[in-house]
Amino acid sequence: MDIDPLEIVESAKPADAQVRRPWLNPAVAITVALLATFMGICKVKDDNIVQAMQQAQADKLDHWQFYQARNIREEIAKSTLAQLRLQALSAPANAQAAYQAQISAYETLAQDQKQKKEEIKAQAEKDQQTYDALNFRDDQFDLSDAAIAIAISLLAVSSLTQLPWLYLLALLPSGFGVMMGMAGLAGWAFHPDGLIRLLS
Repeated sequence: MDIDPLEIVESAKPADAQVRRPWLNPAVAITVALLATFMGICKVKDDNIVQAMQQAQADKLDHWQFYQARNIREEIAKSTLAQLRLQALSAPANAQAAYQAQISAYETLAQDQKQKKEEIKAQAEKDQQTYDALNFRDDQFDLSDAAIAIAISLLAVSSLTQLPWLYLLALLPSGFGVMMGMAGLAGWAFHPDGLIRLLS
């Protein structure tokens, strides 16, 4: 009589040994492959958004610096204008025309600097709005990455333990991660502010 070692191993297993489910590992593998592919696509878009955020931040800082420079020029022009007006009061009549010409020039300069300062301020505020809009989408991709990473971890454990309910549980963060990634890719306005504040 021949002894089959596989029969010995099978008979040695306890009665409550875990049942292998032939559909679970392929389902996990396909789900992980799809999630990883989607995550890779989102990562490319998110990296581009982060670069645009950095550019918007740099532009904003540059514009605020230009704003300060224009503000200083305006204040210097106003100060010079005040001095010229005071000096014109005590200047002889034959010098009044020269003072009025300089006063007129500095009035124009102060007004010009004020106008340019306001234009630069508007540009800096627009840069901040651009940054905020990009950060909104970056948050969506961050939540997508986190949810998909959690889902992949749960899928790995479900494959090891052969627990189908764990596979089904992993579909919840998978769905949320895909939804957030789609929101970032498509520019949807979905943004769970409470969750973002909790994680930031």
